Amino acid sequence: MKKIINVATPAVCAVALVLSVAAFTNTNAANPTSPNPIVSSAPAVQPVDLTYAAEKALPSVVYIKNTQNSKVQTVEYNDPFEDFFSDPFGGFFGRGQGGNNGRRQRQIQTPKRTAAGSGVIISTDGYIVTNNHVVDGADELMVTLNDNKEYSARIIGADATTDLALIKIDGKNLPAIQIANSDDVKIGEWVLAVGNPLGLNNTVTAGIVSAKARSMGQGVSSMIQTDAAINQGNSGGALVNTNGALIGINAMIYSQTGSNIGYGFAIPTTIMNKVVDDIKKYGNVQRAMIGIKGSDVNVYVDSEKEKGNEVDLGTMEGIYIAEVVEDGAAADAGLKKDDVITHIDGQKVTKFGELQNIIAQKRPGDKITVNYLRNKSKKTATLTLKNEQGNTKVVKNADLDVLGGNFRAITDAQKEQLNIGYGLEVIKVSGGKLKDAGVPKGFIIQRVNDKSIKSIEDLQNTVKEASTSKEPVLYVQGIYPTGKKGYFAVPLEND
Repeated sequence: MKKIINVATPAVCAVALVLSVAAFTNTNAANPTSPNPIVSSAPAVQPVDLTYAAEKALPSVVYIKNTQNSKVQTVEYNDPFEDFFSDPFGGFFGRGQGGNNGRRQRQIQTPKRTAAGSGVIISTDGYIVTNNHVVDGADELMVTLNDNKEYSARIIGADATTDLALIKIDGKNLPAIQIANSDDVKIGEWVLAVGNPLGLNNTVTAGIVSAKARSMGQGVSSMIQTDAAINQGNSGGALVNTNGALIGINAMIYSQTGSNIGYGFAIPTTIMNKVVDDIKKYGNVQRAMIGIKGSDVNVYVDSEKEKGNEVDLGTMEGIYIAEVVEDGAAADAGLKKDDVITHIDGQKVTKFGELQNIIAQKRPGDKITVNYLRNKSKKTATLTLKNEQGNTKVVKNADLDVLGGNFRAITDAQKEQLNIGYGLEVIKVSGGKLKDAGVPKGFIIQRVNDKSIKSIEDLQNTVKEASTSKEPVLYVQGIYPTGKKGYFAVPLEND
């Protein structure tokens, strides 16, 4: 679980106490003629029943165990006395110069490490969404369902910027969660956070939506804020509405201690859906750029007032453009510094987080209509969004699923029997590129495109690299169970 240090915690606590006292005073002052009765003009309402939401969501939220195996790593260390004492003349006559100023290398054995988080089943065939930081660096991923069934998982794709990852388990008829549109969520709406915090599996906590389009530094800048308790281990879990439908993926807390103090944040499903679609279609996230730098209008105006400057932009809502990126989408459409964006595709934007939520759902090449103010005059422009390289191209990476096979590292017995040191055994061939190329079940893959294949991650990386090359073909070398060597060409593109 990510955390952000909050240095204002004592002040927040003080405010909470003041508000509590104020509420108590107002309640008793409602009827000054009676010392005891409580009078309210608001109609009596029943408490919100969240049992239905919990029953619907719990089966779809899983426990994820990330294992990073022990590894031998080469590290550099510094011994300033090594050269001096290895040469009695301190290198005066040129000896000891090979010591590289005392810098040396040695190999160390890293310990085996494990970490845990949560995930959400989004399809009956085993696709699961979680946080990138939950699966980052994993050598093994184990997924435990609500009914305690365990599956080995593999990473389909991950995006550090949005902190989202898509993983896959081999299952059927799995309890996929219903996905709601996070744009429809309202502030004050009741929600549940479902996950596996602090080792307490299948935990449900309740709260409300505290804010929307909350900017939280770099990365995702349009988060749903909630006061439902979120702690370490909740990362990747579900934030659901009272119908048990997913509205966000829990990602971080705002805390001085690392434990929940009422500030939790989730990635909206509008962003999640776009990231999942991109990973499935292209193998990576297609990130569109509007090509501006700026801030909320009120933030800019307040900062100018602090400098003694009076500013009148004609509005106190919208996005103030502080800089237009050269050759970017905004520059091409004629937007300039000091313009104020007020609407995108007819949708009002009052703060930067709302703008980023809209752009995060777009791809390079998409067109948007922007309404803006220039010297208080209303103007409209059509922008063609670009990628980070300044063009509209979509880069497509093939996923391992395109091969249509299941794989596992060979056993020690296979190594000894076949006199080989490594390889991946094809344990299943379904409809896919392997079947088209004639690669059989039981074949052991050792090299692809002249790269050694020792793990599933090696194969996945090679497939993605080949898919973006001028020649999207896998040249597979390996060995049959009989010991006979084999060679296949596996095209990744359709004819």
